[in-house]
Amino acid sequence: MCAERTAGQRQRSPRGERGRAVMAEQSDLERPAVDGAAGEEFLRAAFQVLLEEAVRKGTDVAQKVCEWKEPHELRELLDLELRSHGEPAGRLLERCRDIIRYSVKTCHPRFFNQLFSGLDHHALAGRLLTETLNTSQYTYEIAPVFVLMEEVVLAKLRELVGWNSGDGIFCPGGSISNMYAMNVARFQRFPESRQQGSRALPRLVLFASEECHYSIQKGAAFLGIGTDNVVLVRADERGKMIPEELEKEIERVKSEAAWGGSALLSRKHRQLLAGIERADSVAWNPHKMLTVGLQCSAFLLRDDSGLLQRCHGAGAAYLFQPDKFYDVMFDTGDKTVQCGRRVDCLKLWLLWKAVGSEGLEQRVDRAFACTSYLAAEMKRRDGFQLVLEPEFINLCFWFVPPSLRGQQGCTDFGPRLGKVAPAIKERMMKEGSMMVGYQPHGTRPNFFRQIVTSPAVTRADLDFFLDEIERLGCDL
Repeated sequence: MCAERTAGQRQRSPRGERGRAVMAEQSDLERPAVDGAAGEEFLRAAFQVLLEEAVRKGTDVAQKVCEWKEPHELRELLDLELRSHGEPAGRLLERCRDIIRYSVKTCHPRFFNQLFSGLDHHALAGRLLTETLNTSQYTYEIAPVFVLMEEVVLAKLRELVGWNSGDGIFCPGGSISNMYAMNVARFQRFPESRQQGSRALPRLVLFASEECHYSIQKGAAFLGIGTDNVVLVRADERGKMIPEELEKEIERVKSEAAWGGSALLSRKHRQLLAGIERADSVAWNPHKMLTVGLQCSAFLLRDDSGLLQRCHGAGAAYLFQPDKFYDVMFDTGDKTVQCGRRVDCLKLWLLWKAVGSEGLEQRVDRAFACTSYLAAEMKRRDGFQLVLEPEFINLCFWFVPPSLRGQQGCTDFGPRLGKVAPAIKERMMKEGSMMVGYQPHGTRPNFFRQIVTSPAVTRADLDFFLDEIERLGCDL
């Protein structure tokens, strides 16, 4: 009998083991799967690393803008491989330090490489709050504060454009704002396009300046209009579209102010956008000139008839139930092409609350003043040559090294001059002293594009910029 019981027990043991495994799994559900206390301790340490290494050192002119490494070197230094087992907190903090160390410090006062730069502490606090609250901007039930906040911020931006009403959303970048404008324009003229697609439409043609942003071409491809149907209208020597070159009228006018829109905040400079109120839509990126932080891109519509909702709404039953206990007009997410949508209004709202419209105006005026100072200094120094007199805060110039001065008439002058900016750029990045972009344009050889948007930039930084260009390029 003992032998028989033993055999029976052996036969029943798999079920017993499974049962014990299920009980063990269920007992795991009795407590959280994360250690909250350890997590908070790590966060405190990580925030200290962020404050010391990214904020303080990242904005210190005595520190490098970047610590350049070739890709193969950087892979070895960072150890990017993902493994089966986790790492202790101390090792993770070291990785955080390494990430900051080898990243470009876009908040550095001598970072002039992009249309965005600098760091605003209030906006950064808004970005941290956004990440911590981790919600999506589609319904009032999960984002009540931000639905109302976005409405207020968009209304303020529309007011600056010159509209008393309208609509809009925050988009993931100015390129997407441009694509929204193109899609909404098509839908307004041909509402059947939403259901029937391009086959039901005549050939559509998109008119844009030959100097327009490349997202217009991408948008034409993405929306099925086709890049062959983008007509690029000739611009003048300053890059402005020549109205007389338009052979047909454009029924819908879209204004791309992603870069320059913030000039509307300045009483001194808003005339640069005179007439913008006549546009049907405006793309505006506060993350550029206002130092809000990436990303903060508004698509504004003058239309207040619900055009965005009609164009993009799908009425997903699991999100946009019509019988909710509150007013569903506040469930604004259905008017976008996205489902999940990041909260991008908080950082701008908090910055605006901190400094007010007057503070934002001062920020814009200071950027213009920096550009004016640099342009005047370049005219005083040998070797600097403006591509054009700056009208905005884009400052385009050549640096002509001593070896090329006086040789403008030589046939190889242009190609040789075109090699100067890339060589200087390589040297400055490998030294980490500063960063500035360059590009060719048409028949013009490579020139530098200097942009100042950071309110932390001082006259000393601007003088350093000019001195550094001279130092790095004097022997070329």
